[in-house]
Amino acid sequence: QVQLVESGGGLVQAGGSLRVSCAVSGSTFSNFAMGWFRQAPGKEREFVAAITWTGNTNYADSVKGRFTISRDNALKSVHLRMNSLKPEDTAVYYCAAAQSAFGATITRGNYAYWGQGTQVTVSS
Repeated sequence: QVQLVESGGGLVQAGGSLRVSCAVSGSTFSNFAMGWFRQAPGKEREFVAAITWTGNTNYADSVKGRFTISRDNALKSVHLRMNSLKPEDTAVYYCAAAQSAFGATITRGNYAYWGQGTQVTVSS
């Protein structure tokens, strides 16, 4: 069974940086494209960033130039480095895995496996 476990959330001031990570177990990591989504209170879960096994990436317009997704295939982990954080980045951040055939997909329905989420709070 595929399991995704996020870590690294927390509280940071606006303009600061934070890195969230996701450890994957239970399957061959190369089978998956990996993504990050976020959900703020009262809002839909939205796409943030995605990365393929070979390192192709995709970002939401709202985070381009501020966030960087990366993956360590040997350690079966994926990371999201968040710089220049804004209060509107406050949300629960979820790691997700999609079959590699989807590429760095932005579509939530293409992701079959999800972590439990980690809270990121940006204070003004």
